[in-house]
Amino acid sequence: MIDVINAAALLGNFLVIPGLTYGSQLALGALGVTLVYSVLRFSNFAHGETMAFGAMLTILVTWGLQALGVSIQPLPTALLALPFGIIGTIAFTLLIDRSVYAYHRQRKASPVVFLIVSIGVMFVMGGLIRFIIGPNDQIFFDGARFIISARDFKRMTGLEEGLAIRMTQAVTILTAIVIVILLFWFLNHTRTGKSMRAYSDNENLALLSGINPQRVVMITWILVATLATIAGTLYGLDKSFKPFVYMQLLLPIFASAIVGGVGNPLGAIAGGYVIAFSELILTFAYKKVIQYLTPDGIEIESLMQILGTDYKIAVSFIILVIVLVVRPTGLFQGKTL
Repeated sequence: MIDVINAAALLGNFLVIPGLTYGSQLALGALGVTLVYSVLRFSNFAHGETMAFGAMLTILVTWGLQALGVSIQPLPTALLALPFGIIGTIAFTLLIDRSVYAYHRQRKASPVVFLIVSIGVMFVMGGLIRFIIGPNDQIFFDGARFIISARDFKRMTGLEEGLAIRMTQAVTILTAIVIVILLFWFLNHTRTGKSMRAYSDNENLALLSGINPQRVVMITWILVATLATIAGTLYGLDKSFKPFVYMQLLLPIFASAIVGGVGNPLGAIAGGYVIAFSELILTFAYKKVIQYLTPDGIEIESLMQILGTDYKIAVSFIILVIVLVVRPTGLFQGKTL
């Protein structure tokens, strides 16, 4: 029985908790992609760089607060800087919309044109971010490192395997829960949220009902910038901030949105956790777990790994292709691509 508990602790430490953390980050990112797709009707390839831009602004403010000696121990100071990062990202995103996307909306451009334009915006934002903060890793986490460390867990339980919960993991999961609850409340119980849903369902009918399209577009970008900044900052706190990584995150984020059902917020959340756990389950080394669950004396030379960690990014692509072939509308019946 003790071996089973040790195996469970091992899986919890290296699979369950990291999966919930990474899934929360992907879910928040996928929600931003879903909002743009469902309301503004195009695939925003600049979303990864929007996350990086928001995280960058939060880091710069965090460094300023740290220099002034401001902190909220044991929580990371970045949580204090996050509202400033959100405000800056909202302003920049609205500027991009006014100077780039609005022109193409007036010309009734096709979604493909918007997609190509978003790729251009992605490269411009990426260059700007690297010009301001540089291309290297930036570690901005402070505060308590662990809520409970593996050593303390072993001492309390007497188990061989420890279960550690990092502060960044707990902050990420709890923040994601709060943001998702607030977003769904806003979309379902406020007049503005209902206007956005009506505009998403039928633009012409919404216009006839007196809904202001400019206001809907503005509120959508505000929500997208907020979600992107929170997701980017949480990912940077958990992993460290490196601009190029956020461009690579674009594939699992889009895979999350498509797997759950493009245009479906609930599907985006579910898709984020599906992609996160799929990546971890397929690349996890099960050798030690199997040794705990098998009779003593059995030697296992292999790591018992389905795929190497180098192929983690390929998992998102494989799942994406399978969903597009088997169920294009996604798990929650989103819009067909």
